[in-house]
Amino acid sequence: MKKKKVLVSGCFDMLHSGHIEFFRQAAQYGDLYVALGSDKTIYDLKGRETVNSQDERLFMVKSIRWVTEAFISKGSGILDFAEEMKALKPDYLVVNQDGHTPEKEALCRSLGVAYLVTERIPFQNLSPRSTTDLRSRDLLPYRIDLAGGWLDQPYVSKYHPGSVVTISLEPTREFDQRSGMATSTRNHARELWGVRMPHGNYEKLAKTLFCYDNPPGTRVISGSQDSIGLVFPGLAKAYYKGEYWPEHIDHNTNEQLLRFVEDALYLVPLGPRQAGYDVLAETVINEPNAKSLADAAEEIWSAIHQQDMAAFGRAMRAGFEAQVRMFPNMMNDQVTDLIARHQDRTLGWKLSGAGGGGYLILVSNYPIPGAVRVTARREF
Repeated sequence: MKKKKVLVSGCFDMLHSGHIEFFRQAAQYGDLYVALGSDKTIYDLKGRETVNSQDERLFMVKSIRWVTEAFISKGSGILDFAEEMKALKPDYLVVNQDGHTPEKEALCRSLGVAYLVTERIPFQNLSPRSTTDLRSRDLLPYRIDLAGGWLDQPYVSKYHPGSVVTISLEPTREFDQRSGMATSTRNHARELWGVRMPHGNYEKLAKTLFCYDNPPGTRVISGSQDSIGLVFPGLAKAYYKGEYWPEHIDHNTNEQLLRFVEDALYLVPLGPRQAGYDVLAETVINEPNAKSLADAAEEIWSAIHQQDMAAFGRAMRAGFEAQVRMFPNMMNDQVTDLIARHQDRTLGWKLSGAGGGGYLILVSNYPIPGAVRVTARREF
């Protein structure tokens, strides 16, 4: 009987036991073919060079006993393997939860290929491993804004004051550059402080990072919610009134509240933002829309403190809808389709950052297959 063909794709840089176990699991479905991203593709997607060149990575992957064949994909982007996949005609495309994207799933549907999402489970008693974990033990956090995003820009909060609610995240995975996770500000934090946040007064550190992130002459100012969300552990609520820096910051690291938010959130990858994307075109910024955004932030802060999941979801959705009314380019066909697929089993949703890529953030009482989970950063 002819064995089935299984395809996996990825970078597979700094090869570790997690990669090997992923190959072993995938090979259980048939002969395993591995599509490796080229050095250029990985640089374009992740904004950094690989540790090992594509030729080195290809040599190592081909040497693994569970791999039938491996090759360097000739395309670009997160579907760089598409042409090779069409030629290979595999029975399965296997991804882990970190590698799952709607584009890959849609490609499989169009080609009649089964799409399998596996959990990242270490082999037997081995410690969990990831490339992020091996890269200098980078402990700098990420952040997402839960509601109120854009009110940290004076051209929005001048119409109506309001808050941005953020949560600081442990770097349990390497989020894509330009994904709305404050990655550019995080890169500047690394230039300032290395691979971990320094100790000290949170507001002073956040203001230092904000100033470093926006030196004199900066044309497009990065909002201060980025630096606040990175520096302040746990939850932060920054109140803006027509200025770049907030009038005051409320901070909460209560363990029950952090666990409530962690349990609620599921991130569905969209891929990095595309070159040339302009969220600032065709904006509709006015007092009613800014007020709606501010109201949603207050509602989500209240819902978190009451640990009311339904109210949390409603407030997140209301804030996102206010953002989209002001910045219509945040939406595209892919986001619309993804929301439609999940809306019946979720309580609310929004995009990470300014849209055009990144993650669709869902609030749900039920597990979302293939979604990324997050861990809130604790104070100590």
